[in-house]
Amino acid sequence: MAKQPARRGGQRLRQKVVVEAARIMATEGQRNFLLAKQKAARRLGLSDRQGLPSNAEVELALREWQAVYGGEDLAEIQTTLRSVAADTMRWLAAFSPRLVGPVLAGTADEFSSICLHVFLDDPDEMVHFCMEHGVDFQQKRRRIRWHDDLYRDIDVLVIERRGAVIELMLMVGADARQAPPCPVDGRPQIRASVAEVDALLVEADY
Repeated sequence: MAKQPARRGGQRLRQKVVVEAARIMATEGQRNFLLAKQKAARRLGLSDRQGLPSNAEVELALREWQAVYGGEDLAEIQTTLRSVAADTMRWLAAFSPRLVGPVLAGTADEFSSICLHVFLDDPDEMVHFCMEHGVDFQQKRRRIRWHDDLYRDIDVLVIERRGAVIELMLMVGADARQAPPCPVDGRPQIRASVAEVDALLVEADY
């Protein structure tokens, strides 16, 4: 019988970490779930290495936080980011762009960048495309854990349009047609076409 109160106490602490991690992501611009959870645990005087909640729990709490505190300003930010995403996707139509991440999921805020998957056979194609159109860009590489639990490095070009930061993840070759794991639940990321993003914008007008 003594274990039941201890278990309930552990659940309460876990929920506190969930709520604090969501608050950190909502107010401090932290986009990494693990770092937000570790920071939350430390603030609560807990271990940041064991017993952390899942990313899905934190995302749910983040949605709840945004529903309570976000208001019309947050809805306007999300609509603006989706509008910029759709405009950029039309500009990049030759690369079959797909929107992923918080802007698609509806958890984006003023700290969020727009993430697009673009498909090509050679990463230099996107570099040349940006140069031909006089678009400034930065290059970086992102390491992600794939479905086989091995890590892969993906090249990313970062550009700006209409005041928004846009990350172009270069999905090179046939293998890249498989969507990478979602950082929230590990399932293949949901990807949206420009038509699907336009449909979301129409819904927001009603």
